[in-house]
Amino acid sequence: MANAWRRDKPSSLSSHKTLISLSSIFLILFFIFLFYPSTSNPSRIAPYKTLAHARGIRPYDCLASPQASPVFASLVEGVRYPFFFSLSDFGALPEKPHKNIVRMLKGKPFRRPDISATIQELLEGKERGRGAVVVDVGANVGMASFAAAAMGFRVVAFEPVLENLQRICDGVFLNRAGDRVTVYAAAASDRIGNITFHKLVGRLDNSAISATGAKLAFKSNEEIAIEVPTIPLDEVIPDSERVLLIKIDVQGWEYHVLRGASRLLSRRKAEAPYLIYEEDERLLQASNSSSQEIRTFLRSVGYSHCSKHGNDAHCTKD
Repeated sequence: MANAWRRDKPSSLSSHKTLISLSSIFLILFFIFLFYPSTSNPSRIAPYKTLAHARGIRPYDCLASPQASPVFASLVEGVRYPFFFSLSDFGALPEKPHKNIVRMLKGKPFRRPDISATIQELLEGKERGRGAVVVDVGANVGMASFAAAAMGFRVVAFEPVLENLQRICDGVFLNRAGDRVTVYAAAASDRIGNITFHKLVGRLDNSAISATGAKLAFKSNEEIAIEVPTIPLDEVIPDSERVLLIKIDVQGWEYHVLRGASRLLSRRKAEAPYLIYEEDERLLQASNSSSQEIRTFLRSVGYSHCSKHGNDAHCTKD
């Protein structure tokens, strides 16, 4: 799987028989390219028109991305619509590999991510037509994005870490989801610009805008500061776009993401998206915000009902 995106061309042809075989293969591939649905070809990506294009922010181009290597991918089972994922953190090989690599080597199925099951349960029965979109902020390697894409929904994802972007691109290829998943190499926030982002080596899923928040649970891990672009959701999602659900998991930066989606969240009840965001008080405080501040803001845009599900809050307009 390590070279799923690019293949080396054969250096020579040894016989006339080989030429005939290759010709037959190319002919078959030509007809597959012509008649097979676009979801099978990652290069045939349907354009996603956004407000951000006018400001120079364009979707991440998986086909132009540096290839991730090696690729260690497996199937998420235990959900109604299974999908492939690709690990971004391998652990310390070979002494201390990532727990999911150990599980796979032992022949055990990948442990079903709660967010994947939750996304599919919430979207079950929803209409896939009319451009229905799911927004995934803090996409990591795509556990929420591909759970929705496997059901046929279009996804707009935000992820600022290159290693995670490469694994999302792996997932786009493995799940034949090029026409359903659009990813932005940016951190969603409440303003356009750039910000220092703290990447946590060995636990990329805990990377955060706040250095304190990034290392809160993993004090011994190395932290690397990088500059990443920021963009509000209101600058990416057009008013005409039908958004079913927004999932936000950004290690304490949730308040700023929500502020940047004020217009989107202010839609009337029938058009307002279902909202899931991580509500961890320690992480929020590390980013100088709080759960109370978030709830006050959400009430101001009409989200009057929020309930806790583990570390996540689920909010709707009643």
